[in-house]
Amino acid sequence: MRPHFAEFLSVFVDVVRAGSFSGAARRRAMTPSAIVRQIDALEEDLGVALLIRSTRALALTDAGRRLHERALGLLDELADTHAEVSAFDRAVSGTLRIACFPTFGKRYVLPVVAALQTEHPALKVELDLTERLADPVLERLDVVVRMGALNDSTLIATKLAPLTRLLVASPAYLARAGAPESVAGLSVHRLLDKLHGADLLGWRDVLDGPAGHGGNAMVTFRSDDFEALRAAAESGLGIALLPSWVVGPDVKAGRLVRLRPGNEPWNAAPAGIYLLRALPQPSAKLRAFTEALRTLIGSPPVWEP
Repeated sequence: MRPHFAEFLSVFVDVVRAGSFSGAARRRAMTPSAIVRQIDALEEDLGVALLIRSTRALALTDAGRRLHERALGLLDELADTHAEVSAFDRAVSGTLRIACFPTFGKRYVLPVVAALQTEHPALKVELDLTERLADPVLERLDVVVRMGALNDSTLIATKLAPLTRLLVASPAYLARAGAPESVAGLSVHRLLDKLHGADLLGWRDVLDGPAGHGGNAMVTFRSDDFEALRAAAESGLGIALLPSWVVGPDVKAGRLVRLRPGNEPWNAAPAGIYLLRALPQPSAKLRAFTEALRTLIGSPPVWEP
C-alpha cells in the first residue's frame, strides 16, 4: 500500500458518505480545498476518475462505486488490526521472558509470577534461572535481573533495591570459634566461598582490602549455590559472605549473626539489584511484573536485617 493511500481512501469514503467535499471537510475539520486535493491525489494514483463533479452534486463513476464497496471492508479491517496490535502493549498477556539468579528467582520472582498469572490468565512466563550474564538482546529476553555495579551499556536499568553483602555465621560456630574483631582476624576462621564464577561473593573486596590479608584466608567449604552456602553457614560450617537478600531473613530470625569487622568497607561502593531491558518502552506485561516485584521487595527491602 502506497504512503497515504489508506488516509486518502478514508477521505474518499467520507466524501461519498457526506455527498459533498464541504460535508467531508466539516466532518474532518479540514478545508474543502484540502479534501479536493486528497481526492485528486487518489485519482491520480489510481489513474481513473472516481467522482463525477458538478456544481450541484457529486456522483460515483463505476470505478468509484467499486472502490467504495471495497474500501468499506478494507478500512474496517485496518481499524480492527490497529486495535488488535495496539492491545499487545496494553494487555498483560503473551510470553514474559525473564532471566535471574536461581535463588533470587525462587524466592522473589516466582511468587510474583504466580500472583500475576492468577490475575492475568493470558500471561505466560519463561523463567531462566542462571548465574551467567544473560543478554536481553541476543537471547530475546524481556528483562534480566542483574546485581552489582552496572557497566555502561545501551540497556535500560530500573533499580529495585540496594545490594548489601553481609558477613554471617551461626551462633553455634561463633560460640565455638569466637567472632573476628577485625578483617585480619578472618585469617584464623573457616570461610565459605563460591565454587564457580569470578568472585561472585566478593571475598576479594574483604580479604584483599586495605589491610591485604587475602593470602592467609582458609576456605573450607565451597558450593555453586547461594542456598547451599546459606545452609552451610546456618549449620555452623564457617563464616559466609552473602547478599542480604539471601541471609537477611536469617539474621532477623537469629539463625545467623551479622559480623561487622572494619565497618564493612566492602559495602562502601554503590551496588544494586536492577532490572535490565532492551526496549525503551516496557510492555504492559513487563510494567505489571516490575511493579509487582517492587511491591514484594518493598522499601527498605523486606530482607534487610
